[in-house]
Amino acid sequence: MPLVIVATLVVSSMSAVLALVIVLVDLVVNNYGEVKIDVNDGAKTLTVKGGSSLLSTLGGEGIFIPSSCGGRATCGVCKVRVASDVGPHLPTELPFMSGAEIKDNIRLSCQIKVKADIKIVIPEELFAIQRHRARVAEIVDLTYDTKLIRFSLLEPAEMKFTSGQFAQIVVPPYERVREETVRAYSFASTPARPNEVEFIVRLVPGGTATTYLHKHLAVGQELAVVGPMGEFRLHDNEAAMICIAGGSGMAPIKSILFDMRERGIGKPAVWYFFGAVSKRDLYLVDLFRELEASWPSFHFVPALSAPLPDDHWDGETGLVTTVTKKYMDEKMDKSAPKEAYLCGSPGMIDASVALLKSEGIPEDKIYYDKFS
Repeated sequence: MPLVIVATLVVSSMSAVLALVIVLVDLVVNNYGEVKIDVNDGAKTLTVKGGSSLLSTLGGEGIFIPSSCGGRATCGVCKVRVASDVGPHLPTELPFMSGAEIKDNIRLSCQIKVKADIKIVIPEELFAIQRHRARVAEIVDLTYDTKLIRFSLLEPAEMKFTSGQFAQIVVPPYERVREETVRAYSFASTPARPNEVEFIVRLVPGGTATTYLHKHLAVGQELAVVGPMGEFRLHDNEAAMICIAGGSGMAPIKSILFDMRERGIGKPAVWYFFGAVSKRDLYLVDLFRELEASWPSFHFVPALSAPLPDDHWDGETGLVTTVTKKYMDEKMDKSAPKEAYLCGSPGMIDASVALLKSEGIPEDKIYYDKFS
């Protein structure tokens, strides 16, 4: 037998043996057996198999901790207070923690591995979050890389949410993706139709969930939708309202604005600035022009940062923050109290917050969802 073939067989055999050893070691070392989770000082006691993250373990027991990134430690949303010793904060947690949160042992549930009995404290409202079986009722191409997806809820058949909140879509395994993928998307629909929910999904190159939702999802297919979640919502006051969004950040702003209109909620003025790169990135413009025509205090201002010659664009040009500042300086009452609602990329949010603070809006009156 040639030496090359012998060497190949030896290497293959060694690799197989090593893989088997790793599996056996994992079964022995990471076999934590049954573990108890005490929730809210005995309000619930769960007996679970140890070894997985607290986030996924609770989800398997029907307790859903809000998370925007699906457990990748990039959003910092899945915080819980741990009332027992689980070791020091991990480097992956610290960027999302304030000094007070560290002192109070607030942890990212996606980063805590359930190895031994643990006590946690979570808000009571999280018990109302449910996993819904849902059927795809409609898929609409809004742009070349953005879709609106509408689900009909089957079981439970209704979801009582507040405009501005979000839900998690559970994407099944596909192609080389071997496990379920969970990602959060803001509601684009209003609470007036609790038996159906809409989301606006922009394709992220290489994104596990968005690739599936754009290229594999079909009308009539069933998926799981978990919700509602989140604290982003309209606040009850008499302040003028400034909304700034970009990309799929349109979703929660759309939900809030149309919910206001449906319920007859008034504000002295409502300004909505939507930023896009070129005309092909704009969508639902006619819908918001119709809303503007029927709502005297509402103003819609789309802005393109880099319109193409073929766009023949005669609207506002520049970064959405630049256009917002122009309107705040030239068209808004500087003495009137204002609040702001933002949704978009982290960079857009940071720039918008800096602008609004410089224009005199208190930081506690600036509300946002920051995509991670």
